[in-house]
Amino acid sequence: MLRALLLTLSVVAIVHAELCKPDAQNAFKVRISIKTALGDNAYAWDANEEYLFKAMVAFAMRRYSSKSTTQISNVLLCNVTDRVSFWFVVTDSSKNVTTVPGSEVEAAIRMNRNRINNAFLLSDKTLQFLKITSTLSPPVEPSTPVWLIVFGVVLCLIVAGIVFLIVSGIQKHKKKNKDSTERENLEEKVEVTLENGIPCEALDLKAGHINGVFAADDERFTSL
Repeated sequence: MLRALLLTLSVVAIVHAELCKPDAQNAFKVRISIKTALGDNAYAWDANEEYLFKAMVAFAMRRYSSKSTTQISNVLLCNVTDRVSFWFVVTDSSKNVTTVPGSEVEAAIRMNRNRINNAFLLSDKTLQFLKITSTLSPPVEPSTPVWLIVFGVVLCLIVAGIVFLIVSGIQKHKKKNKDSTERENLEEKVEVTLENGIPCEALDLKAGHINGVFAADDERFTSL
């Protein structure tokens, strides 16, 4: 019985070795840069981290297909290096001797990429699935629609233009009135007429005006 069990385990190990190897069908290479991502806070990649990786891949497969029965044991790792790179495949849970198509594994990884990254405190640049394109975060949409922002800017420009025209019109009108008033005051104060070609002050019709020549003669002849 023990011999049969050992034989079975050895056969399974051989099969798994054939399924998970570099460039094998449906196999994916992973490269992890923990030191680059975390610096002095970098953790060591060990058997526990490998177990977590298998668990996250199994989680991604189960979440991708609600009917999936993928277990941690269905995720195989091979060719693990000290600089943390390795290959992995996902075996079919019903047969365990064939691998899940790479397209399904890729779709599951892409769907749960952020969850996998967060589990290892890494990003798409420091946790690389070499055959799986990076997923981009959805663009952040502003709380206010863009068209409303543009409309507000245009409306503000129009209002500012109207206010400018009104203020400039009022200033021009005030300046025109001021110039007109100053001109009228100047004309009232300085009224100069020409009499016999000689400039003289305007005659005050009410008070009259005395000619200086006749005033002198009157003083000379009429005084007693």
